[in-house]
Amino acid sequence: MGLLAFFLAFTFGIAASRFEARRQLVLQEANAIGTAYLRAKLVSEPQSAEIQRVLREYTDLRIDAARRGALPAAIARSEAMHGRLWSEATALTRSDPHSIAAGLLVDSLNEVIDLHQMRVTAGLRSRIPARVWDVLFLLTFLAMLAMGYHAGQQGMGSSLVILLLVLAFSSVILIIADLDRPLEGSLRVSQLPLIDTRESMDP
Repeated sequence: MGLLAFFLAFTFGIAASRFEARRQLVLQEANAIGTAYLRAKLVSEPQSAEIQRVLREYTDLRIDAARRGALPAAIARSEAMHGRLWSEATALTRSDPHSIAAGLLVDSLNEVIDLHQMRVTAGLRSRIPARVWDVLFLLTFLAMLAMGYHAGQQGMGSSLVILLLVLAFSSVILIIADLDRPLEGSLRVSQLPLIDTRESMDP
């Protein structure tokens, strides 16, 4: 039982740290988009208006994708928007290679693109390894088996304490599984930073 409790704590720590990492990435992405949007106002037309428009559309897409969980299509559209943003930034820097505002904007857009990949990695590819789940389920089975055997040896029958322990361990495992499924479980990262950023943009 002690070994199971230790391994549960270890696994919960992994899931919780990755949940916090996803939350921080949302905040960083919101800040990066907001900064790029403000810097887009400093450059010349027509790139200024187009970049601002694409960033508004991009933010709406990110919020909607998190709500609906339609990630494959959202990722493809996001990457297409990256190409549009980069094309506008390229045209801007070619027309005025010495523009400080254009250079700052390019840095911000590059950060937006990098954070997209970081969110994809954290949300879809950074999961608890299958081997860890296998060991966790094996330890749970053995611990419950040992507890049932001990109860039978002591003539405890269906003890309420045993039932409560089973429910407690099961609840922790369910929470770990929920934290490890960012788009399927009930524990989801809030998109409020992105929502606030979108509301701060011009209509």
